[in-house]
Amino acid sequence: MRLWSDDFREGESIPDKCAYRKQNMSPHLAWDDVPEGTESFALICNDPDAPVGDWIHWLVHAIPTETRELKSGEPPPGIQVKNDFGETKWGGPAPPSGTHRYFFTLYALNVPRLDGATKSNFRELCEKHKIASAQTMGTYSR
Repeated sequence: MRLWSDDFREGESIPDKCAYRKQNMSPHLAWDDVPEGTESFALICNDPDAPVGDWIHWLVHAIPTETRELKSGEPPPGIQVKNDFGETKWGGPAPPSGTHRYFFTLYALNVPRLDGATKSNFRELCEKHKIASAQTMGTYSR
């Protein structure tokens, strides 16, 4: 599976429109090479460089199998789970200082949804039901 964004290139800067203190628009994401047997997708965006440890910016599961793109600024199909901002939506980059990395990980799952998914068990459930995964990373500086 392959994951990319039209809003930023791998390892390069995420645009200001996506930042939490700016427009807070979710970035464009797209994927292909989906494995057979995929029943849904799940998405995690996290910042491992946050001062408090790994900061979760976005959690989405039950993304329908036919979906191959999330458009910038549009709510994703599927179920959003509360992030570290305490919100059930995209929470853009908001580093207190310096440059942080934002990892977007897409999972192809063997189940239609992650029953009982919370921020604390989301990644574990994704790993348990993973057929394949793909990742891209963007940076943001304050």
